[in-house]
Amino acid sequence: MAGNFYKVQCPDCDNEQVVFGKAATEVACAVCGATLARPTGGDAEFEGEVIETVERRSASSRTESDETVEAQ
Repeated sequence: MAGNFYKVQCPDCDNEQVVFGKAATEVACAVCGATLARPTGGDAEFEGEVIETVERRSASSRTESDETVEAQ
């Protein structure tokens, strides 16, 4: 599943929280409970301001520990 994570600032309390860009359910602020993102069937609609795109982990950037776990 391809998608990015975004750091979103809550419009009510200014808390910054990381949200998946294709959220399938409403995402609430962990501090005040305000809605940060709503699902749309594709990319989520953000209620707060998107501060930055957090680099997503790609299949090519797997770590040695990931490969060890799969080998077991």
